[in-house]
Amino acid sequence: MKFMKLGSRPDTFYTAEAVRSVSSEVSSDLIIQVKGSRYLLHKFPLLSKCSRLQRLCSESPETSQHQIVQLPDFPGGVEAFELCAKFCYGITITLSAYNIVAARCAAEYLQMTEDVEKGNLIYKLEVFFNSCILHGWRDSIVTLQTTKAFPLWSEDLRITSRCIEAIASKVLTHPSKVSLSHSYSRRGRDDISCNGAESQRHSKGWWAEDMAELGIDLYWRTMIAIKSGGKIPSNLVGDALKIYASRWLPNISRNGNINNPEASDSDSDSANEVTSKHRLLLESIISLLPTEKGAVSCGFLLKLLKAANILNASSSSKTELARRIGLQLEEATVSDLLIPSLSYSNDNLYDVDIVMTILEQFMSQGQSPPTSPPRSKLGFERRRSRSAENIDFELQGSRRSSSASHGSKLKVAKLVDGYLQEIGRDVNLPLSKFITIAEAIPDFARLDHDDLYRAIDIYLKTHLDLSKSERKRLCRILDCKKLSMEACMHAARNELLPLRVVVQVLFFEQARAAMAGGKVTELPRNIKALLAGHNIDPSRPPATFSTSSTIAAEDQWSISGLKSPKSRLSTLRMKLAEDDDLDENDLNPDGIGRASKFKAFCALPTRPKKMFSKLLSINKNGSEKN
Repeated sequence: MKFMKLGSRPDTFYTAEAVRSVSSEVSSDLIIQVKGSRYLLHKFPLLSKCSRLQRLCSESPETSQHQIVQLPDFPGGVEAFELCAKFCYGITITLSAYNIVAARCAAEYLQMTEDVEKGNLIYKLEVFFNSCILHGWRDSIVTLQTTKAFPLWSEDLRITSRCIEAIASKVLTHPSKVSLSHSYSRRGRDDISCNGAESQRHSKGWWAEDMAELGIDLYWRTMIAIKSGGKIPSNLVGDALKIYASRWLPNISRNGNINNPEASDSDSDSANEVTSKHRLLLESIISLLPTEKGAVSCGFLLKLLKAANILNASSSSKTELARRIGLQLEEATVSDLLIPSLSYSNDNLYDVDIVMTILEQFMSQGQSPPTSPPRSKLGFERRRSRSAENIDFELQGSRRSSSASHGSKLKVAKLVDGYLQEIGRDVNLPLSKFITIAEAIPDFARLDHDDLYRAIDIYLKTHLDLSKSERKRLCRILDCKKLSMEACMHAARNELLPLRVVVQVLFFEQARAAMAGGKVTELPRNIKALLAGHNIDPSRPPATFSTSSTIAAEDQWSISGLKSPKSRLSTLRMKLAEDDDLDENDLNPDGIGRASKFKAFCALPTRPKKMFSKLLSINKNGSEKN
């Protein structure tokens, strides 16, 4: 840190009966009151250097012994005034980045200019400020911080703007050419001695930690100046914003609570003031985010979005974050997407609407690769929600150069299915929102439907009060021919599924087993026609079961029940009773109804029919006993 000493006389100021005086053989003739403090001084040294005191003394009446001057609005208070007074007496004063702003404002107030006396205080302060303070990195940072106490004076004297320009120019300069503070230089040497690569990484963003000490208003102006230089890579700007956010934004727990000790013991008005300050801070950080994709991580953006939700930030800030997250959604994790819902209009645990907005932004980046055939099973076509149809329309109507890659959509499909498994545990989650999220993913992006089936299973277990029509509506999003062997076996004994889903699972699995067994060379014509209409290759081996994600014990699948003699006959009875519920609306477009489907099943070769014959015989025997 740079410093400057002025004057050579020893300090002779003293306090007597709450009055500050200076030891002198000459009696005092001037009383100056500065914000409640009284100074007993002499006219000659002060008036010879302060034009303002000359004018005030000439305007105020003289008393018998002392003339009184009031300075109620003195910038910098008694400390700054005493610096100026000591300079007038020739007493040694020390100036540094910590007090130069206060001294400069006080000298300007007293009008200690060259017109009054050559080599006056303003001139000396300006020389020190321009030649030393602005040349040092740490000095510029500290000086800029102290301007916050004198915002108007600092702006009028261009102290703030000159500090910002100096800091920005140093950031745009190679660190080796910048005069750093002693503390940073020591940290740099430690990094070099331990790990040269780590030191090189820090050298690129060496300025971020020191700048994080600035208040948001000064930080915002400085970052704007740095970004306008056009020399700093966007990822370094993003790293700097992340450091600043971690320094000033409150910690937000997973359940959405703000861990902020500053407001924990305060009253309601103070807490609201702190929240408003954090909201302004957050929105300022969002406005500084680089426009380039990947400049900041998707996880950091989602943390900002969680904070925006909790701090009730503006809708424009939330929309901007959702747009940026959508550009790199494939980088997110399921926990990142679990944004707490603070809406008073519903009791949902998570904000599903904002995630839907993010998905729409992701899907609107461009048209996907060729999609899979229309979603239909066993001849009847699945109905999709309006939101899914709107997304399809947008995908077909918008082509952008920055389209999401095929691989990124496969990753997002896995991400969404994992997200559905988490939000499916929310007892207050409406079925329509669950389906809307699931249908936001195009068919081709899900290579298998195991994760989606697990999400549906969790939702069904959590929402046992769903009606039959609602369970049918939910299961329409499931593609049975994309289920693995283990998923199929679990679905076949899942008593929460509609009968039509169980039938489809058994049919497609038996059709594949018939061809894979080697004993049947060709399926009957009606079965082949039905499979060909759905682009199904019966000889294709079942997809492997996905085990990449960690599943709670109660949600894991087990097929031990299938090998146990404790087969639930009531499950089959319930499903057969539910089948009576199917009406004329279940007819296929080509007119094939339930009877035709059943005939097609009966036409299967002997080996595939074993499961059905056993199930039917068990049910028959059970009915006779009852």
